[in-house]
Amino acid sequence: MAVTVKASLGRQKYYTEVIAGENSLITDEPVSAGGGNKGFNPYEIMATSLASCTAATLRMYIDRKKWEVEKINVEVKLENYPQTRTAVFERNINYEGATLDAEQLDRLHAIAERCPIHNILHGNIEINTKFIE
Repeated sequence: MAVTVKASLGRQKYYTEVIAGENSLITDEPVSAGGGNKGFNPYEIMATSLASCTAATLRMYIDRKKWEVEKINVEVKLENYPQTRTAVFERNINYEGATLDAEQLDRLHAIAERCPIHNILHGNIEINTKFIE
């Protein structure tokens, strides 16, 4: 699956308009980093990708199995350690309005580990950059 995202940043420090297809959002940096805190910062966007993909993947599986789960909550904490080029994601998942047994919870854990963003983050990542005039 290929996606294209375009980001445009003018003279207003770090206020970036991002467009993907027909959708748009704003990213920014916190005031402490010189931005206006008008949108998610890039680290929050990365954590958002894992959290939302995990929730959607779990919902698809739960719906296919016809299990009763009212709400899926996924919280992702991202710690970045630039000195060691290490990032640590802590992902916490809980279910509201659900009666799931241990076997179902084990299966859902395995499904969460297979969400597409999780797979990308665990795979080989290559970034090819071109400067276009």
